[in-house]
Amino acid sequence: MASKAISLVIVESPSKAKTISKYLGKNFIVEASVGHIRDLPKSKIGINIEDGYSPDYVTIKGKAEVIKSLRSKAKKADKVFLATDPDREGEAIAWHIAHEISEKGKEDGKIFRVLFHEITPNGVISAMNKPLKIDNQLVDSQQARRVMDRILGYKVSPFLWKKVTYGLSAGRVQSVALRLICEREEEINKFTATEYWSIVGEFFTSQKSESFFAKLFRINGKELIVPDSETLIENERKGTTEKYTSIANKETADKLLNDIPSHKFSISDIQKKESRRQPLPPFITSTLQQEAASKLRFSAKKTMMFAQQLYEGIELGEEGTVGLITYM
Repeated sequence: MASKAISLVIVESPSKAKTISKYLGKNFIVEASVGHIRDLPKSKIGINIEDGYSPDYVTIKGKAEVIKSLRSKAKKADKVFLATDPDREGEAIAWHIAHEISEKGKEDGKIFRVLFHEITPNGVISAMNKPLKIDNQLVDSQQARRVMDRILGYKVSPFLWKKVTYGLSAGRVQSVALRLICEREEEINKFTATEYWSIVGEFFTSQKSESFFAKLFRINGKELIVPDSETLIENERKGTTEKYTSIANKETADKLLNDIPSHKFSISDIQKKESRRQPLPPFITSTLQQEAASKLRFSAKKTMMFAQQLYEGIELGEEGTVGLITYM
């Protein structure tokens, strides 16, 4: 009697491996790479700038046994499914694993790529039924990002340590962020402060039990606006500035306040509008981090740690380990 075909599924984390193994059954072996298995060396830049910026990858310390185990199990499996995270980092990890477990890094017809956008029975089975090939464009994107990190970090950071303070990082993100800060600082320095005043009155109903506040909106038919607002600039361009005015200083505000008591006020118009509030879109990485920071005071690192746990699966009593969100 012929033995059943065994497939190997490789994911990044052990907790995800545990959840997925439950969904796939006995004909599948699910193993974890525990993140990256290869990276650029720490002791040198690891980028051959003269040879088209080609990276020089080395096995990460402590991952030799993981690679050996994956390679052994891949040889015995009929098919290998690389199920690392569905992003460019995960694509790069899948590419590195494929390079290590295939014959001298060559294309292997039994190695496939699967994308688990949600760790649920339907999500896992659906992805397994639609195997793909490794997306080399995503791999190249991740490699370009890593090469930029290394070149900037190894070339510019030591300069910062000498001129500013030791330990500062000049990576691709920090360098761009610094430029944005400098450009914003230049805009702030060029800004000319313009004084303006607002007048707000408190009005009571006829029963004098309730009150509401209203802001002075128009003076002698001219609408009040902030002097340096975009509206004023646009209307200067159109030549319609005579329709607008502003309270430029305290003396003007005091004069208006002295004139106001001589006038009677009445309701000139009541408008009723239907307001519709659309549901907010699903979280993306940035909005998830912003909301967690404002509502829960979480750091970005803490937020993503919890998000990863929710994606990989949480123990829910009798249901066992269940993925609760799609990949963030």
